[in-house]
Amino acid sequence: MTGTDIAIVGAGAAGLMAAIWAARTRPNARVTVLDGAERLGAKILVAGGGRCNVTHERVSPEDFNGGSRHAIRKVLLRFDVPETVRFFGDLGVTLKREPTGKLFPTTDRARTVLDALLAGARGAGVIFDYPRRVEAVDYSHGLFDLRGAWGSLTARRVILATGGRSVPKTGSDGHGYVLARSLGHTLTPRILPALVPLLLPAGHPLTGLSGVSSEVVLALTQDSGRALVTVSGPMLCTHFGISGPAVLDISRHWQPAALDAPSVQLIVNWLPGESFESVDRALAAHPGSALRWLEGRLVERLARTLCAAAEVNPSEPLSRLTRDQRRTLAAGLTHCVLPVEGTRGFQYAEVTAGGVPLTEVDLKTLESRCQPGLHLCGEILDVDGRIGGFNFQWAWSSGYVAGCAAAESLA
Repeated sequence: MTGTDIAIVGAGAAGLMAAIWAARTRPNARVTVLDGAERLGAKILVAGGGRCNVTHERVSPEDFNGGSRHAIRKVLLRFDVPETVRFFGDLGVTLKREPTGKLFPTTDRARTVLDALLAGARGAGVIFDYPRRVEAVDYSHGLFDLRGAWGSLTARRVILATGGRSVPKTGSDGHGYVLARSLGHTLTPRILPALVPLLLPAGHPLTGLSGVSSEVVLALTQDSGRALVTVSGPMLCTHFGISGPAVLDISRHWQPAALDAPSVQLIVNWLPGESFESVDRALAAHPGSALRWLEGRLVERLARTLCAAAEVNPSEPLSRLTRDQRRTLAAGLTHCVLPVEGTRGFQYAEVTAGGVPLTEVDLKTLESRCQPGLHLCGEILDVDGRIGGFNFQWAWSSGYVAGCAAAESLA
């Protein structure tokens, strides 16, 4: 049995950040990172289409779900976006802003980010030990005992940065929850995939439009018609259903709503800025066909599909339509019900909704209120952000807090 001062379980974004700042805070401490993967940082490498959306130019608690936004704010303020930009700049990673506000490495390569984090950690003296899957963690007489098929390691402090359950092939298979519960923590009642594509019934017209993308407004509505959540952005049609930024963002809200009220509906407005009434008036006044009116507004394949769904000949002059036909088309363009059957699951989710409640950690240090000497950071906590770099910012901020606090507590 060997020993270390701080053991960090998980070498993802939050774990690497915690390791760097633990080592920088207390240079003489022995900081060891354990990870069960053959290759470190797999989830970083696939993020942002392989480009790694490091953060967003503006990050606020309103960009997150899960724990209270007041609690989330406290952690985010400890290591904000400007500090994140400086941190990566010091590691040799310059970031560029895209029109959406997302910040990517100028190389457009996630490998640049991962290599910089690994080099920064090793340069600070961090020891990496992998593949070493931690199967159990016990605490006795002031020391933690971490065990696995590889043997055991004692540590004065432990940081759990195991992630949630999203993209389990990268190592975040939910085992961190088992470790957290063994040390006295609870979990939120629901652990769900978030930022995940949604499934439509086989043979649905949109599944025949794979690859077609359109700017839309998505609304999650109750029986009364009141919108619970509204999201704007690109939606991508796929062979299995729908994806794209707008869909990924609303997926986090659709799942719990559908579980609580099966009658909840997901509505798409294919013409942002338009309403049923405005489209109905425009169609009634247009001298040409539906296809001509929709030209420049929608991709032709999509326009034809929506006309077919409304049982309207796309090439027929709109003046020949009955009032009911025209109104059916207007409704299909602005209030199209999507019969979502489910999600693609954790294997395709970018993040996990749910986890260890923030009420179970000290927000100043992210130290466990259940087990002294244990800190938690990253996705294992009940915090998940919308698409656009927000989940990485949570990883950087929470990793910084946990790493610094664990090192400072050694004194």
